[in-house]
Order: sequence, then structure tokens, then C-alpha cells
Amino acid sequence: MLKGPLTSEDHLTERMRKLFGSVPRCLQVAALPWRAGQNGVEIMLITSRDTARWVLPKGWPEPREPLCRAAAREANEEAGLRGTISPIEAGRYLYAKAMSSGRDVPCEVLVFPLLVSEIADKWKEQHQRERRWVAPDEAAHMVREDDLGQVIADFGAHPDRFAAVP
Repeated sequence: MLKGPLTSEDHLTERMRKLFGSVPRCLQVAALPWRAGQNGVEIMLITSRDTARWVLPKGWPEPREPLCRAAAREANEEAGLRGTISPIEAGRYLYAKAMSSGRDVPCEVLVFPLLVSEIADKWKEQHQRERRWVAPDEAAHMVREDDLGQVIADFGAHPDRFAAVP
């Protein structure tokens, strides 16, 4: 049976199958913390607790919690950031979440821009993470996941397309 042209959803499904052997079972959310700096948009990255690699604040949404609010909560817990979260998703990326069992679980992460207005001196995970403001192109190269790097680069080129205004 002949099918019509492949859609972007078909391409995403095929890419997930190649990466993970199946469609991701887990959904996480991430905040893309940003601010307007002297030289343009700046992105805040944080280090992961286990490997100290550069990441965005991310985690699991609570039941019935709006996804963008879950992303804002993670930014506050992991990086001590508050601000205006956009309900508009800037993008998504895929990665393999290493579980405590030693098993990798395929996850899809939805990324929501957070216009930062407050940076805490003390926060929940301050002794477990480092945080750093960088230009979007630098941030895109610092993260391990290519898809996340592309989300960051796209946002940095056109923040007005996604960002909530205060």
C-alpha cells in the first residue's frame, strides 16, 4: 500500500526508533533560562549532579502540573532562578536517562524559555551544581545532546518567537 509524503512526525518517530529502538516512554521538562545581556541574549547552563556536564534545569512534571510551570519549578530548585516562563515550547530533544537500576530509559524533554528576573544567592541544589551565563552559540556547543544544542541555537537566534514577555 502506498503512503503519502512523510511528515515531520514520521521523521521524528523514525529517528527515535534508530536512537532507542522504540518511542520514548518518559516525558521530562526543561527550562531554558535566558536574559538580555550587553551583547545580546545570554543562556544559563548548570552542571548535572552526577557527571558535571552542562545541561538545562530539567525534571519530571508533577501530576496535573502544567508543563511550563514544572519547568519553572525545576529552574528554581536546580539553579535558584525565578522569572517569567513561556507557555510556548521552544523545542524538544531526546536522550537516554540513566536510571539507578543501571538501565537507560529513552526520554523526550520539552523545553520552555524562562526570562530570568531573580537569581538566588542560596538555593536547594547550590552545593551540587555550578551555573554559568553564556552566549547561545557557546551554550549550544557546551551541551552533549545535539538536538538540545539546536534548540538553544534556534532560540538564541529568535528569542522573540518563543519568549514570554514580563
